[in-house]
Amino acid sequence: MDLGECTKIHDLALRADYEIASKERDLFFELDAVDHLESFIADCDRRTELAKKRLAETQEEISAEVAAKAEKVHELNEEIGKLLAKAEQLGAEGNVDEAQKVLQEVEKVRTRKKDAEEEYRNSMPASSFQQQKLRVCEVCSAYLGLHDNDRRLADHFGGKLHLGFIQIREKLDQLKKTVVDKQEKRNQERLKRREEREKEERMRRRTRSRSREHRRSRSRDRRRRRSRSSSRDRRRSRSRERRRRHRSRSRSRSRGHRHSHEQSSRHKSSRDRERSSRDRSRERDRRDGMNGRSDARRADDRDTGDL
Repeated sequence: MDLGECTKIHDLALRADYEIASKERDLFFELDAVDHLESFIADCDRRTELAKKRLAETQEEISAEVAAKAEKVHELNEEIGKLLAKAEQLGAEGNVDEAQKVLQEVEKVRTRKKDAEEEYRNSMPASSFQQQKLRVCEVCSAYLGLHDNDRRLADHFGGKLHLGFIQIREKLDQLKKTVVDKQEKRNQERLKRREEREKEERMRRRTRSRSREHRRSRSRDRRRRRSRSSSRDRRRSRSRERRRRHRSRSRSRSRGHRHSHEQSSRHKSSRDRERSSRDRSRERDRRDGMNGRSDARRADDRDTGDL
């Protein structure tokens, strides 16, 4: 196919650099190659379907049995052509013995083809048998005749167009497998990284939970220490209050005792004073009485003396 000049740069040094770089990391240029080759295959398959429709419209319709016999002849022709192309390639490479073996296989296939053609000839009228029955090549979309000779079959199956499409289809299958493998590998790496991130996240959560638990335990310890210190303070304050109350009670008792003692002493002193005052008044009264009696006696004495 005349595709014109390739727009890519074909350099062995760049190819070597690419191969070295692709070992270190995936560049995924295979995706571009797959898209490019799929465009060729899609175009070839489209031309193949159009050729089949054209043949179905132009050629006479035959029965299913006759079509099966014709298909068998086409398959044997294809096998002969592939073997001849392989023998020519081996002969060009210098593998004469291998080429001779392939040619022997070609002779066996030719015998099978002769028998298949005989069966097909017997199932068809002579006028219809002479007509060229064409078939579309599934690889390169070229037309193949039922009565083509071996030279034409070898030229077709050994030609650059047919071999090129074979290489394209094989390379496309290989690239698809490579892309699938790389995608699976990349997905596994993503899953691994995700698992590692989840593991790290679990570790961070555990660390945060442990730190929170540690802070909670420290806060509980602080609250316990505070409660203990507050309880000790309360006990101390209570003990101080009890001692203060005890002192105040003892002081009040001592004050009461002193007050009662003072009151009793005061009461005794007042009673003593009253008693002493009464005694003094009695003494005065007695002296006064005695003085009065003495005065009376003196008066009587005076009167008596007068008399």
